[in-house]
Amino acid sequence: MSALVFGLDTFGDVPEDDSGTPVSDARAIRQVVDEAVLAEETGVDVLALGEHHRPEFAISTPETVLAGIATRTERIRLSSGVTVLSSDDPVRVFQRFSTVDALSNGRAEVILGRGSFTESFPLFGYDLSDYDVLFEEKIELFAKLLEEKPVTWNGTKRPALDNADVFPKTESGHLTTWVGVGGSPQSVIRTAHYGFPLMIAIIGGSPERFAPYIDLYQRATDKFGTTAHPVGMHSPGFIADTDEEEARELHWPHYKVIRDRIGALRGWPPVRKEEYANEIEHGSLYIGSPETVARKMARAIKALGVGRFDLIYTTGAQPITARLRAVELYGTKVLPMVRDILAD
Repeated sequence: MSALVFGLDTFGDVPEDDSGTPVSDARAIRQVVDEAVLAEETGVDVLALGEHHRPEFAISTPETVLAGIATRTERIRLSSGVTVLSSDDPVRVFQRFSTVDALSNGRAEVILGRGSFTESFPLFGYDLSDYDVLFEEKIELFAKLLEEKPVTWNGTKRPALDNADVFPKTESGHLTTWVGVGGSPQSVIRTAHYGFPLMIAIIGGSPERFAPYIDLYQRATDKFGTTAHPVGMHSPGFIADTDEEEARELHWPHYKVIRDRIGALRGWPPVRKEEYANEIEHGSLYIGSPETVARKMARAIKALGVGRFDLIYTTGAQPITARLRAVELYGTKVLPMVRDILAD
Protein backbone atom coordinates (compact mmCIF):
# COMPACT_ATOMS: atom_id res chain seq x y z
CA MET A 1 0.00 0.00 0.00
CA SER A 2 1.22 3.52 -0.76
CA ALA A 3 2.25 5.83 2.08
CA LEU A 4 -0.54 7.38 4.11
CA VAL A 5 -1.46 10.94 3.20
CA PHE A 6 -2.60 13.46 5.82
CA GLY A 7 -4.41 16.70 5.10
CA LEU A 8 -6.12 19.64 6.72
CA ASP A 9 -9.48 20.89 5.52
CA THR A 10 -11.26 24.21 6.09
CA PHE A 11 -14.18 26.17 4.69
CA GLY A 12 -12.59 29.44 5.77
CA ASP A 13 -14.69 29.76 8.92
CA VAL A 14 -14.61 33.40 10.05
CA PRO A 15 -12.50 33.39 13.26
CA GLU A 16 -12.30 35.75 16.21
CA ASP A 17 -9.34 37.99 16.98
CA ASP A 18 -7.73 38.18 20.43
CA SER A 19 -10.49 40.49 21.67
CA GLY A 20 -13.22 37.99 20.73
CA THR A 21 -14.43 40.00 17.74
CA PRO A 22 -15.13 38.21 14.43
CA VAL A 23 -12.71 39.37 11.75
CA SER A 24 -13.64 40.47 8.23
CA ASP A 25 -14.06 37.98 5.39
CA ALA A 26 -10.90 39.42 3.82
CA ARG A 27 -8.82 38.82 6.93
CA ALA A 28 -10.33 35.34 7.31
CA ILE A 29 -9.11 34.46 3.82
CA ARG A 30 -5.63 35.82 4.53
CA GLN A 31 -5.63 33.82 7.75
CA VAL A 32 -6.22 30.59 5.82
CA VAL A 33 -3.21 31.39 3.64
CA ASP A 34 -1.06 31.84 6.76
CA GLU A 35 -2.36 28.53 8.14
CA ALA A 36 -1.53 26.78 4.87
CA VAL A 37 2.06 28.05 5.06
CA LEU A 38 2.30 26.77 8.65
CA ALA A 39 0.79 23.43 7.61
CA GLU A 40 3.51 22.98 5.02
CA GLU A 41 6.22 23.93 7.51
CA THR A 42 4.97 21.33 10.00
CA GLY A 43 4.77 18.44 7.55
CA VAL A 44 1.12 18.28 6.46
CA ASP A 45 0.70 16.69 3.00
CA VAL A 46 -2.47 18.39 1.68
CA LEU A 47 -4.50 21.54 2.31
CA ALA A 48 -8.13 21.32 1.13
CA LEU A 49 -10.50 24.29 0.93
CA GLY A 50 -14.25 23.90 0.71
CA GLU A 51 -16.68 26.01 -1.33
CA HIS A 52 -19.54 27.68 0.53
CA HIS A 53 -21.84 30.63 0.02
CA ARG A 54 -22.89 31.39 3.59
CA PRO A 55 -21.98 34.16 6.06
CA GLU A 56 -20.10 31.80 8.40
CA PHE A 57 -17.56 30.87 5.73
CA ALA A 58 -15.24 33.22 3.85
CA ILE A 59 -14.20 30.92 1.00
CA SER A 60 -16.53 30.81 -2.00
CA THR A 61 -13.84 30.18 -4.65
CA PRO A 62 -11.32 27.67 -3.25
CA GLU A 63 -9.14 27.76 -6.35
CA THR A 64 -8.56 31.51 -5.99
CA VAL A 65 -7.26 31.08 -2.45
CA LEU A 66 -5.29 28.02 -3.50
CA ALA A 67 -3.60 30.12 -6.19
CA GLY A 68 -2.48 32.55 -3.50
CA ILE A 69 -1.21 29.70 -1.34
CA ALA A 70 0.64 28.25 -4.34
CA THR A 71 2.85 31.32 -4.52
CA ARG A 72 3.85 31.02 -0.83
CA THR A 73 4.47 27.27 -0.62
CA GLU A 74 6.61 24.69 -2.38
CA ARG A 75 5.56 21.19 -1.31
CA ILE A 76 2.04 20.92 0.12
CA ARG A 77 -0.65 19.66 -2.25
CA LEU A 78 -3.53 22.08 -2.88
CA SER A 79 -7.06 20.75 -3.12
CA SER A 80 -10.68 21.82 -3.06
CA GLY A 81 -12.89 20.08 -0.56
CA VAL A 82 -15.33 20.19 -2.36
CA THR A 83 -15.95 22.06 -5.59
CA VAL A 84 -19.73 22.07 -6.14
CA LEU A 85 -19.68 20.91 -9.75
CA SER A 86 -23.48 20.85 -10.10
CA SER A 87 -23.74 24.65 -9.93
CA ASP A 88 -20.53 25.41 -11.81
CA ASP A 89 -19.31 24.97 -15.37
CA PRO A 90 -17.00 21.97 -15.89
CA VAL A 91 -14.91 23.79 -18.49
CA ARG A 92 -14.26 26.72 -16.15
CA VAL A 93 -13.54 24.38 -13.23
CA PHE A 94 -10.92 22.58 -15.31
CA GLN A 95 -9.39 25.86 -16.46
CA ARG A 96 -9.19 27.29 -12.96
CA PHE A 97 -7.59 24.20 -11.46
CA SER A 98 -5.17 23.70 -14.33
CA THR A 99 -4.12 27.30 -13.67
CA VAL A 100 -3.54 26.50 -9.98
CA ASP A 101 -1.61 23.44 -11.14
CA ALA A 102 0.64 25.70 -13.20
CA LEU A 103 1.23 28.16 -10.36
CA SER A 104 2.01 25.34 -7.92
CA ASN A 105 4.24 23.28 -10.23
CA GLY A 106 1.79 20.39 -10.41
CA ARG A 107 0.39 20.33 -6.87
CA ALA A 108 -3.29 21.02 -7.63
CA GLU A 109 -6.13 18.61 -6.92
CA VAL A 110 -9.88 18.98 -7.26
CA ILE A 111 -12.49 17.12 -5.23
CA LEU A 112 -15.80 17.23 -7.06
CA GLY A 113 -19.06 16.99 -5.19
CA ARG A 114 -22.73 17.86 -5.11
CA GLY A 115 -22.24 19.77 -1.87
CA SER A 116 -23.99 19.42 1.48
CA PHE A 117 -25.46 22.94 1.16
CA THR A 118 -27.68 24.24 -1.61
CA GLU A 119 -27.13 28.02 -1.55
CA SER A 120 -25.12 27.92 -4.77
CA PHE A 121 -28.08 26.63 -6.81
CA PRO A 122 -30.34 29.70 -6.62
CA LEU A 123 -27.29 31.98 -6.47
CA PHE A 124 -26.13 30.84 -9.90
CA GLY A 125 -29.56 30.23 -11.40
CA TYR A 126 -29.93 26.45 -11.11
CA ASP A 127 -33.11 24.58 -10.24
CA LEU A 128 -32.84 22.24 -7.26
CA SER A 129 -35.21 19.86 -9.02
CA ASP A 130 -32.31 19.22 -11.42
CA TYR A 131 -29.98 18.30 -8.53
CA ASP A 132 -29.20 14.79 -9.76
CA VAL A 133 -29.09 15.33 -13.52
CA LEU A 134 -26.82 18.38 -13.17
CA PHE A 135 -24.14 16.36 -11.43
CA GLU A 136 -24.56 13.33 -13.70
CA GLU A 137 -24.06 15.37 -16.86
CA LYS A 138 -21.32 17.62 -15.55
CA ILE A 139 -19.15 14.86 -14.13
CA GLU A 140 -19.42 13.08 -17.47
CA LEU A 141 -18.15 16.21 -19.22
CA PHE A 142 -15.41 16.77 -16.64
CA ALA A 143 -14.13 13.23 -17.15
CA LYS A 144 -13.77 13.99 -20.87
CA LEU A 145 -12.00 17.29 -20.17
CA LEU A 146 -9.42 15.46 -18.05
CA GLU A 147 -8.18 13.70 -21.18
CA GLU A 148 -6.91 17.16 -22.29
CA LYS A 149 -7.97 16.56 -25.88
CA PRO A 150 -10.63 18.29 -28.02
CA VAL A 151 -14.03 17.44 -26.55
CA THR A 152 -17.32 16.67 -28.24
CA TRP A 153 -20.16 16.39 -25.74
CA ASN A 154 -23.95 16.74 -25.58
CA GLY A 155 -26.22 17.21 -22.56
CA THR A 156 -29.49 18.79 -21.48
CA LYS A 157 -28.30 21.36 -18.89
CA ARG A 158 -25.35 22.93 -20.69
CA PRO A 159 -24.64 23.91 -24.32
CA ALA A 160 -23.03 21.16 -26.36
CA LEU A 161 -19.34 21.15 -27.27
CA ASP A 162 -18.09 20.23 -30.73
CA ASN A 163 -14.40 19.38 -30.94
CA ALA A 164 -13.69 22.10 -28.36
CA ASP A 165 -10.11 22.40 -27.11
CA VAL A 166 -9.71 23.74 -23.57
CA PHE A 167 -6.74 25.68 -22.18
CA PRO A 168 -4.50 25.87 -20.24
CA LYS A 169 -3.43 22.28 -20.24
CA THR A 170 -1.44 20.83 -17.36
CA GLU A 171 2.28 20.21 -17.80
CA SER A 172 1.91 16.60 -16.66
CA GLY A 173 -1.24 15.91 -18.69
CA HIS A 174 -2.97 14.84 -15.48
CA LEU A 175 -5.10 16.83 -13.03
CA THR A 176 -5.70 14.75 -9.89
CA THR A 177 -9.46 14.52 -9.42
CA TRP A 178 -11.41 12.96 -6.54
CA VAL A 179 -15.13 12.70 -5.89
CA GLY A 180 -16.44 13.59 -2.45
CA VAL A 181 -19.30 11.39 -1.20
CA GLY A 182 -21.44 11.83 1.89
CA GLY A 183 -23.14 8.44 2.07
CA SER A 184 -25.00 7.67 -1.17
CA PRO A 185 -24.29 4.21 -2.63
CA GLN A 186 -25.12 5.53 -6.10
CA SER A 187 -22.48 8.23 -5.71
CA VAL A 188 -19.92 5.58 -4.76
CA ILE A 189 -20.81 3.52 -7.85
CA ARG A 190 -20.60 6.61 -10.09
CA THR A 191 -17.14 7.41 -8.71
CA ALA A 192 -15.99 3.87 -9.44
CA HIS A 193 -17.47 4.02 -12.96
CA TYR A 194 -15.22 6.97 -13.86
CA GLY A 195 -12.20 5.53 -12.04
CA PHE A 196 -11.87 8.51 -9.71
CA PRO A 197 -10.47 8.26 -6.18
CA LEU A 198 -13.17 8.32 -3.50
CA MET A 199 -13.20 10.81 -0.60
CA ILE A 200 -15.79 9.99 2.06
CA ALA A 201 -17.16 12.75 4.29
CA ILE A 202 -17.58 11.15 7.72
CA ILE A 203 -18.98 13.93 9.88
CA GLY A 204 -21.03 11.96 12.40
CA GLY A 205 -21.47 8.54 13.89
CA SER A 206 -19.01 5.66 14.04
CA PRO A 207 -16.47 5.64 11.19
CA GLU A 208 -16.86 1.87 10.91
CA ARG A 209 -20.35 2.24 9.46
CA PHE A 210 -18.73 3.50 6.23
CA ALA A 211 -16.82 0.25 5.66
CA PRO A 212 -19.57 -1.08 3.33
CA TYR A 213 -19.13 1.98 1.08
CA ILE A 214 -15.43 1.28 0.71
CA ASP A 215 -16.20 -2.36 -0.07
CA LEU A 216 -18.81 -1.24 -2.62
CA TYR A 217 -16.27 1.09 -4.27
CA GLN A 218 -13.73 -1.72 -4.58
CA ARG A 219 -16.28 -4.17 -5.97
CA ALA A 220 -17.64 -1.58 -8.42
CA THR A 221 -14.21 -0.68 -9.79
CA ASP A 222 -13.58 -4.37 -10.33
CA LYS A 223 -16.87 -4.67 -12.22
CA PHE A 224 -16.20 -1.59 -14.37
CA GLY A 225 -12.54 -2.45 -14.94
CA THR A 226 -11.38 0.85 -13.43
CA THR A 227 -8.76 1.49 -10.75
CA ALA A 228 -9.59 1.14 -7.06
CA HIS A 229 -7.52 4.01 -5.68
CA PRO A 230 -6.75 4.31 -1.95
CA VAL A 231 -9.88 5.81 -0.35
CA GLY A 232 -9.74 9.06 1.61
CA MET A 233 -11.85 10.24 4.53
CA HIS A 234 -12.38 13.63 6.07
CA SER A 235 -13.83 14.38 9.49
CA PRO A 236 -14.09 17.38 11.82
CA GLY A 237 -11.87 17.96 14.83
CA PHE A 238 -9.83 20.36 16.89
CA ILE A 239 -6.50 19.98 18.67
CA ALA A 240 -5.14 21.81 21.72
CA ASP A 241 -2.53 21.02 24.33
CA THR A 242 -5.01 19.38 26.71
CA ASP A 243 -8.36 17.59 26.36
CA GLU A 244 -11.00 19.06 28.66
CA GLU A 245 -9.34 22.30 29.75
CA GLU A 246 -8.48 23.56 26.27
CA ALA A 247 -9.68 21.52 23.30
CA ARG A 248 -13.31 21.01 24.34
CA GLU A 249 -13.57 24.35 26.10
CA LEU A 250 -12.34 26.18 23.00
CA HIS A 251 -14.30 24.10 20.49
CA TRP A 252 -17.72 23.46 22.07
CA PRO A 253 -19.28 26.97 22.21
CA HIS A 254 -18.38 27.76 18.60
CA TYR A 255 -19.38 24.29 17.43
CA LYS A 256 -22.80 24.65 19.11
CA VAL A 257 -23.48 28.03 17.49
CA ILE A 258 -22.84 26.85 13.95
CA ARG A 259 -24.36 23.38 14.47
CA ASP A 260 -27.60 24.87 15.82
CA ARG A 261 -27.75 27.53 13.10
CA ILE A 262 -27.47 24.95 10.35
CA GLY A 263 -29.65 22.50 12.26
CA ALA A 264 -32.48 25.03 12.44
CA LEU A 265 -32.55 25.11 8.63
CA ARG A 266 -32.67 21.31 8.44
CA GLY A 267 -35.14 20.60 11.22
CA TRP A 268 -32.62 19.35 13.78
CA PRO A 269 -33.07 20.05 17.51
CA PRO A 270 -30.34 22.07 19.29
CA VAL A 271 -27.29 19.94 19.99
CA ARG A 272 -26.77 18.94 23.63
CA LYS A 273 -23.43 18.74 25.44
CA GLU A 274 -24.03 15.03 26.06
CA GLU A 275 -24.36 14.37 22.31
CA TYR A 276 -21.18 16.32 21.70
CA ALA A 277 -19.27 14.29 24.28
CA ASN A 278 -20.60 11.03 22.86
CA GLU A 279 -19.53 12.03 19.34
CA ILE A 280 -16.03 12.69 20.65
CA GLU A 281 -15.86 9.38 22.51
CA HIS A 282 -17.55 7.11 19.98
CA GLY A 283 -18.29 9.05 16.80
CA SER A 284 -16.46 11.21 14.28
CA LEU A 285 -15.36 14.29 16.21
CA TYR A 286 -11.58 14.26 16.70
CA ILE A 287 -11.31 16.68 19.63
CA GLY A 288 -8.55 16.76 22.23
CA SER A 289 -4.85 16.71 22.92
CA PRO A 290 -2.43 15.40 20.28
CA GLU A 291 -2.33 12.00 21.99
CA THR A 292 -6.13 11.71 22.13
CA VAL A 293 -6.63 12.73 18.51
CA ALA A 294 -3.77 10.58 17.23
CA ARG A 295 -5.13 7.44 18.89
CA LYS A 296 -8.60 8.04 17.49
CA MET A 297 -7.32 8.81 13.98
CA ALA A 298 -5.21 5.65 13.98
CA ARG A 299 -8.23 3.54 15.01
CA ALA A 300 -10.35 4.94 12.18
CA ILE A 301 -7.62 4.58 9.57
CA LYS A 302 -6.96 1.00 10.61
CA ALA A 303 -10.66 0.08 10.78
CA LEU A 304 -11.43 1.41 7.30
CA GLY A 305 -8.11 0.83 5.59
CA VAL A 306 -8.07 4.32 4.08
CA GLY A 307 -5.04 5.86 2.41
CA ARG A 308 -5.74 9.48 3.30
CA PHE A 309 -7.15 11.31 6.32
CA ASP A 310 -8.12 15.00 6.17
CA LEU A 311 -9.02 16.77 9.41
CA ILE A 312 -11.54 19.62 9.16
CA TYR A 313 -9.69 21.78 11.66
CA THR A 314 -12.08 24.76 11.85
CA THR A 315 -15.66 24.79 13.11
CA GLY A 316 -17.09 28.21 13.76
CA ALA A 317 -15.30 31.24 15.17
CA GLN A 318 -12.41 29.73 17.13
CA PRO A 319 -9.76 32.33 18.02
CA ILE A 320 -6.97 32.81 15.48
CA THR A 321 -4.27 31.89 17.99
CA ALA A 322 -6.05 28.63 18.83
CA ARG A 323 -6.40 27.75 15.14
CA LEU A 324 -2.71 28.31 14.50
CA ARG A 325 -1.85 26.15 17.51
CA ALA A 326 -4.17 23.41 16.22
CA VAL A 327 -2.41 23.39 12.83
CA GLU A 328 1.00 23.32 14.51
CA LEU A 329 0.06 20.43 16.81
CA TYR A 330 -1.48 18.44 13.96
CA GLY A 331 1.71 18.55 11.91
CA THR A 332 4.35 18.31 14.62
CA LYS A 333 2.67 16.03 17.18
CA VAL A 334 -0.40 14.22 15.85
CA LEU A 335 0.90 12.95 12.52
CA PRO A 336 4.15 11.44 13.86
CA MET A 337 2.13 9.70 16.60
CA VAL A 338 -0.40 8.29 14.12
CA ARG A 339 2.38 6.93 11.93
CA ASP A 340 4.10 5.35 14.94
CA ILE A 341 0.86 3.75 16.19
CA LEU A 342 0.06 2.28 12.78
CA ALA A 343 3.64 1.07 12.32
CA ASP A 344 3.37 -0.87 15.59
